[in-house]
Amino acid sequence: MRTPLSASTTLLTVRTLRIAFGHNHPVVDGISFAVGHGEIVALVGESGSGKSLTARAILGLLPDGAAATGEIAVDGTDILGATDTELNRLRGSKVALIFQDPQNALNPVRRVGWQLREAIRAHRRVSAADAERLAVELLDRVEIPDPALRVKYYPHQLSGGQKQRVAIALALAGEPDLLVADEPTTALDVTVQAEILALLDRIRHRTGMGVLLITHNMGVVAQYTDRVLVMQAGRIVETGDTHSLFDTPTHPYTRALLGAVPRLPEQPGTTAPVAESATPAILEFDAATVTYPARHGQPAFRAVESVSFTIHRGEVLGLVGESGSGKTTLGRIATGLEPVTAGRVLVDGRDLAALTSRRLRGLRRDIAVVPQDPATSLDPRLTIAASIREPLDVHKVGTPGERRQRVLHLLDAVHLPADFAGRFPHQLSGGQRQRVALARALALRPRLLIADEPTSALDVSVQAEVLTLFTEIQRDLGFACLFISHDLAVVHQVADRVAVLRSGSVVEVGPVETVFTNPRRSHTRALVDAVPSPDPARRISPAPQQPAVAV
Repeated sequence: MRTPLSASTTLLTVRTLRIAFGHNHPVVDGISFAVGHGEIVALVGESGSGKSLTARAILGLLPDGAAATGEIAVDGTDILGATDTELNRLRGSKVALIFQDPQNALNPVRRVGWQLREAIRAHRRVSAADAERLAVELLDRVEIPDPALRVKYYPHQLSGGQKQRVAIALALAGEPDLLVADEPTTALDVTVQAEILALLDRIRHRTGMGVLLITHNMGVVAQYTDRVLVMQAGRIVETGDTHSLFDTPTHPYTRALLGAVPRLPEQPGTTAPVAESATPAILEFDAATVTYPARHGQPAFRAVESVSFTIHRGEVLGLVGESGSGKTTLGRIATGLEPVTAGRVLVDGRDLAALTSRRLRGLRRDIAVVPQDPATSLDPRLTIAASIREPLDVHKVGTPGERRQRVLHLLDAVHLPADFAGRFPHQLSGGQRQRVALARALALRPRLLIADEPTSALDVSVQAEVLTLFTEIQRDLGFACLFISHDLAVVHQVADRVAVLRSGSVVEVGPVETVFTNPRRSHTRALVDAVPSPDPARRISPAPQQPAVAV
């Protein structure tokens, strides 16, 4: 294990880096920064600002057609002028990358141990026995329990947090000096996210490894980083140590980013408890249970157990919990896509299990879904107008002319120009696609909306715009909503009440302000405590401050 080094030793130097495709305007436009040993530096900004392209340039992994000028040096080694052979030798041993989604980084048909051994032997001359021993040591270093057992697992046998730990172990296999982490915790629950980030913090202090952390979570930035680089439209518009930048941001874009961060309340609310709504119940779970039968040698599994709650007309109920707690299963149950094995689920007073297929199809006109990733739910071959109009076409609502007018009205409702009707999904940004997904969901004027992690993949400023838009539309149209999210601050912003799930059971339900400021259950308190505060002064365990490294 390496001896930790001082952050005064420059590890990564980037000078006047410019990246462009052909003769187009540069995507990255003359940026300069540095990262020192033992330092975590955050790179933040909206999608399209050039963050990920900068990360790829540091590893010499620019896509075809991209040309880079300027200087990138890792521990004195020139990246832009290196040959493919030199880059292959550099990757893993000097600089390594952690991907956003470990599913894409891990081979699903190879055991974890095999993948780690291959990574180890790519950088070190060791015997098969030593590679096996080092693989177990790597899993132990990233704090996976029972590493000698888990090394024999396939990726699908691990939880999301454990898979991300394996991805980190793969990145550490070559003992790199610099780790580039591109949104490493975006898809993780708050408790698992906190564990992964604390792990990276401990590793950098123990080994002196530098970390360039790309993220849109400003709470993460506040809690775990030493310095921040704010990127907008290919340029770094502000940089500084984390405390100073959060306390006194100077650039308008930085102030806008920080102002868009959703926050949990810090003090118990003083409002009176919310009385039970007198409006009709749109969705009711009555001791709903889902059990998957034993198959392929695996025992029966109870995904949801005796869940009961009600959503009334015009009400938003937030549903929070860790991965595997049953959130998405409850969303599928509410749409009739997943049958219950016990209990009842009623939509508009009608028991879903008692409906014929024809009546269930008719009922689904009143239920709409806003997906997590509209890029995978919108047909890339259809124009935006055709995607929004599709539910109207399927159910033969109105005349063709009325449908066209409805599409234009919906585009206006989600604050998109009418000329977007002729565009295709790939021509829109992530936030714009999410607005289209919301417009499509509202096409049939649903009484119930199921929103499953609708903003988790969005930048903080875009997320704020979409959440504000959602709140306005929900207030105007009065539909009921089951809002599923692992981001408690987002749920606090949009929901009236919240239900907390754990292992398929509801452990707490109540007004969102009351539950988040004065939780009755220890599990709820653990979820709330794990949310990173966007205030560096409130770090739970402040890491030693590192001096800034000048370029």
